Amino acid sequence: MRRNATSDGRKKDTRDKIELGGLIVKAGLRFERRALLLGALIDLQKRLKSDEKERTRLTAIGEEAFSNEGE
Repeated sequence: MRRNATSDGRKKDTRDKIELGGLIVKAGLRFERRALLLGALIDLQKRLKSDEKERTRLTAIGEEAFSNEGE
């Protein structure tokens, strides 16, 4: 039973990572250097801690991109 739970956890982790990679592609950043992407994400994480307006603004941009997915 424990082995199955570990396997399920690994599958979920793998699925999450694939989905996150898909966001990079969807944003048009597939060919950017990994160091740049990581730096941008770290900077974003720091800014989001202290700026709720920025979080709201970026969420709206993302929601619009997802809603335009079928177009």
